Amino acid sequence: MASSKTICVAGAGSIGCFVGGMLRAGGHQVSLLARLRVIDEIKRNGLTITSFEGLEHRLTLAEITLSDDSAILADAGIILVTVKSDDTAEIADLIARHAAKDAVIVSLQNGIGNVAVLREALPDHDVLAGMVPFNVVSMGGGHFHRATSGDILLERDEANTAKWLSQPELAFRAVDDIAGVQWGKLLVNLNNALVALSDLPLREQLSQRPWRVLFADQWREALRVINAEGIDPVSTTPLPASFTPFILRLPDFLFQRIAASMVKIDPKARSSMWEDLQRGRRTEIDHLQGLIVGLAKRHGLNAPLSARIVALIRNVEQAGKGSPALTPEQIRKVD
Repeated sequence: MASSKTICVAGAGSIGCFVGGMLRAGGHQVSLLARLRVIDEIKRNGLTITSFEGLEHRLTLAEITLSDDSAILADAGIILVTVKSDDTAEIADLIARHAAKDAVIVSLQNGIGNVAVLREALPDHDVLAGMVPFNVVSMGGGHFHRATSGDILLERDEANTAKWLSQPELAFRAVDDIAGVQWGKLLVNLNNALVALSDLPLREQLSQRPWRVLFADQWREALRVINAEGIDPVSTTPLPASFTPFILRLPDFLFQRIAASMVKIDPKARSSMWEDLQRGRRTEIDHLQGLIVGLAKRHGLNAPLSARIVALIRNVEQAGKGSPALTPEQIRKVD
């Protein structure tokens, strides 16, 4: 893998702009394939990258390439795919048309099925699965803020892509069971919809036991379905996935003590699904709770809480008025 080649972030939203900006600050040549709204923000203000740890990088337009033209994929040695799951097939087609045959494709997306879509469309490319554990908040004005902790995990490959990308301020780690890691992340991401429906910042939401109990019930329901599929999810924390619902149900003071030792959460942290609702965009609910509902049906199981949350999110999407600021009791209620 030639270090002189550009890293292109394909679908640079909040995660993509943060990761791309960090890689550029670390010395890589980076291009961002993004929507015009994002490009205009950065052209007016530059690209600012901050995090809860206190790091800050300000990149000028001369330091990073911006375009909404997929032709910029042609110069990339590594393409980091950060589009939403529903857009995976479209970006795969653009990569097939424009990217060099030796470009390595890395999925840094939420969800389970994206890598399979990419590999089917790009049989001549090395396609690696990845998992981004942290939350990034778009602060406006080309400013993207990392609000939770964690290292990016990548599928292990012979070229050691994770080591090549890793740097002191943005660690990439190679793992062997990336599929298990992705299922473990899906369990964590079930809270995205709850945060979106609550209209609360993540840390405030998790500080309230009724919300955590709702999350725990979601987790148990989903874990039962995932186990029926014959999958053993790998926890994204030091605790086994099966133990997490117990921790979530603890009294506030005990939960906060344990959680503080596992993950750091900035008061600004929100879920990407909350941001989607606020901006009137479609969410990835079909690839989270929706996936659980589909798997449950396949195994003759019920997943009523997941189904309820899917219905609520779809109603809010259709209304287009942003988060409805529901309570846990309102989410549980079946009309």
